[in-house]
Amino acid sequence: MGDDFAPELRHVNGARRFSQAIAEGDGISLVAEVADLDAAREAEEHGAESVALRSPLEGVGDVTSLPVLWRTPGSPEQAHDAGADACVLAFAVVDEENGDLERLYRSALELGLDCVVEVRDDAELQRALERVDPEIFLLSGIGDDGGPLAQALNLLQDVPAGKLAVAEVEAAGPAEVAELERAGMDGVIVPAGNVAELAGGAEPRV
Repeated sequence: MGDDFAPELRHVNGARRFSQAIAEGDGISLVAEVADLDAAREAEEHGAESVALRSPLEGVGDVTSLPVLWRTPGSPEQAHDAGADACVLAFAVVDEENGDLERLYRSALELGLDCVVEVRDDAELQRALERVDPEIFLLSGIGDDGGPLAQALNLLQDVPAGKLAVAEVEAAGPAEVAELERAGMDGVIVPAGNVAELAGGAEPRV
């Protein structure tokens, strides 16, 4: 897409960008989905690299230094005002050719947010690349007939080199996380309560 979607990025809400959190290190990064402040605090203590919110959580930045991924419905402006470091745009929601995807993606970047584009299949992934060329993908295998793990792994093969990919796989345990890691997935969203087990269960990336 050229420079149309590459304004100067400035990180204003936290010490480390979401993209840095999932790109750094030798292993897969655990993104803990949290619903309360205690879960956010414990996720960091147990080894999570980021926390994800499906609903607003006031004070999350006071209890954890981890980057916050905003998955709550709403605009990038709302994510920024809530103290998030990154927001998710679900391609299925903004798939219409009315410019919403481009407008929201640009808005997120201009606010200094990392913008993660969620895709469910290869067609969505390719259209997202054509329209905004995102740097970070959320690969959603939920609801796929082939199984969520297989779907995420299949989608990963079509993510261009140099991009970051985070998987969302229901009921991901140590074996699933290890398989995602071996395949080169950068991060995986998991329930906060599973972080302690998974942080010690993932195998090193080869």
